[in-house]
Amino acid sequence: MGGHGRSNHAAALYLVSTPIGNLGDLSPRALEVLGSVDIVAAEDTRVARRLLSGLGAGARRIVSYREDNERRQAAVLIRHLLAGRSVALVSDSGSPCVSDPGYRLVKAAAGDGIEVRAVPGPSALTAMVALCGLPSDRFCFEGFLPTAAGPRRRRIAAMAGSAMTHVVYESPRRVVALLRDLAEQLGDPETAVGRELTKVHEEVLRGRAAEVAHRLEAQGARGEFVVALFSPAVDRSLSKDTLEQEVGRMLAAGMRARDVAASLKERGVGRRRVYETVRELKRRRY
Repeated sequence: MGGHGRSNHAAALYLVSTPIGNLGDLSPRALEVLGSVDIVAAEDTRVARRLLSGLGAGARRIVSYREDNERRQAAVLIRHLLAGRSVALVSDSGSPCVSDPGYRLVKAAAGDGIEVRAVPGPSALTAMVALCGLPSDRFCFEGFLPTAAGPRRRRIAAMAGSAMTHVVYESPRRVVALLRDLAEQLGDPETAVGRELTKVHEEVLRGRAAEVAHRLEAQGARGEFVVALFSPAVDRSLSKDTLEQEVGRMLAAGMRARDVAASLKERGVGRRRVYETVRELKRRRY
């Protein structure tokens, strides 16, 4: 499979999913493509080189394709593809373009009439949707949330009342804080937290966000995390008392009036009614 000759594949861009932990998850088709294309474009060339070496394809040309060089490298790879070479794009793990670089290259290739083929396989997103035990007829992939407090609160607030499952990637440093934010802003939703999926120490913790946060803090948050939460639909005919409780909770969480209004708009509450409630709560306080 390793050889130095021409690629066995026609000139095309292959989006190849690689294992998220268990190397046994690499598909036979992915193995064959990676071992025979002209160029492998990798988020981390060291990770790709180890993988290809294990396949007996260590002599393949491997180039860097990551977020900070994506625009420049996309143009270089397009030139190779137009010259008749085949290119495989891989992330460090999972599927390219899913919270990883790649969409610019796909868009450019398609625009130039280059064939783009998916070689599907492992993905932390689809693994978590299957494992979470939450409704999966509709789900929203949130990727990594912003780290800045304001944008992060707004992204969480936008999930309220969506009647679907949301999937979030999070670092071990912030996963407990994320769960506490979900509990505070979304009324302690049902959650499932996947840790080290497909690896030896795979674990899925299920329960309300505050409970799972407590368990994770007690045992230590180590590894790679995927968080799923279900945000149920909310009765659009909120009573005055219920609306005041909801608005008061959001204000106490540090949200501004306009963000509260934007969140509750998704739940059928008019902006004017929200602002009136905010003014009433402030009047009582002062």
